[in-house]
Amino acid sequence: MFTQGQRPLAQLTRASRKVVMASATPVSSNGQGVDQHEMSGISRKRSHAETLMPAVEEKNLTPFTPLKKPTICKPAPFTDDEEAVRDRDACDYTKKITLEMAKAGSAPRPIRVYADGIYDLFHQGHARQLMQAKNLFPNVYLIVGVNSDALTHQCKGRTVMTEDERYEAVRHCRYVDEVVPDAPWTLDDEFLEKHKIDFVAHDDIPYTTGSATDVYAHIKARGMFISTERTEGVSTSDVVSRIVKDYDVYVRRNLARGYSAKDLNVSYINEKKYRLQNKLDDLKKKGKEMIEDIEGKRTDLISKWEEKSREFIDTFLMLFGRDGRLTQYLSEKKDSVMSALSPPSSPKAISHSSEECNSPPAKTSKFDFSSRAGASLVDDDYSDDDLEPERM
Repeated sequence: MFTQGQRPLAQLTRASRKVVMASATPVSSNGQGVDQHEMSGISRKRSHAETLMPAVEEKNLTPFTPLKKPTICKPAPFTDDEEAVRDRDACDYTKKITLEMAKAGSAPRPIRVYADGIYDLFHQGHARQLMQAKNLFPNVYLIVGVNSDALTHQCKGRTVMTEDERYEAVRHCRYVDEVVPDAPWTLDDEFLEKHKIDFVAHDDIPYTTGSATDVYAHIKARGMFISTERTEGVSTSDVVSRIVKDYDVYVRRNLARGYSAKDLNVSYINEKKYRLQNKLDDLKKKGKEMIEDIEGKRTDLISKWEEKSREFIDTFLMLFGRDGRLTQYLSEKKDSVMSALSPPSSPKAISHSSEECNSPPAKTSKFDFSSRAGASLVDDDYSDDDLEPERM
């Protein structure tokens, strides 16, 4: 709930979110004023409270108090940038800081710690080393030196990333306050004085370049060396060895992504070989997908058949079983079916004598006088005496 005159942060307008802090005098944790060096450090890192504190209007609003967590607003400056020069000039290097003072947190100024390296293929091992250097003491200003390409190729070997890429990778690490490009391989007193370095952070393993002398031997003798721990299993050499181990895989992948054989420094014959292998792999992949699709359909069909099998069996038994509908129908219509399948025999003929059957009927003449007609003619016959006239 909000008291009268208060509003939630989400309801404040943009115009009301102006933080009035310029007129306030910065005060350190011990109650004293902040010197110029601490102010320059604040210029690159903006506190989380500044970004989240709502506006305090003329009304009696209770300001929002978030957690005090620094937020990096931009990459670390190079050693010749104005911001880095201002921090270096504000440091009173005449006040020497001992290891006991640094550990006890009683240093009168920020402790300038230096870490150097090649930082090729910047990985989590590099970030962890810089994190350890940043957290060696309270109030550490971390300076990181990065060796150039020419010096690295001369003293150690070729790099994957260029020097500019390595510079940018380091200066975007959240623990870094300043980057020294083209850093020397061996640190001398002049370099330490120029950058006002109090301590040097590196792993404790002796670092030699073809000789038995450790490049940090004189730093250790002066009591300015602070050891950090290496991250086991992670190094630039390990990353490169993985790439070399799977060289063919990465070449084939890049060829498939549009890189030319010239870009990959691959011969014409090897290019054709890798492209053929890519096509074979594509065919294998498509064949495997087709088989999996068929297997999936077959499995789906079997599962559907198993679901419908009981219904099919019940329907079959209902129709063709011993007491099924077809059997009952045949039993009821047995006579009709039998009469339809076996028609009745033809009727028997009337018997006659063999003579009648074998002799043809008697023929009759057209003028048959033996019959009644002939008899009538005899009866109607007149005598000549009666009909002949009397002679004279």
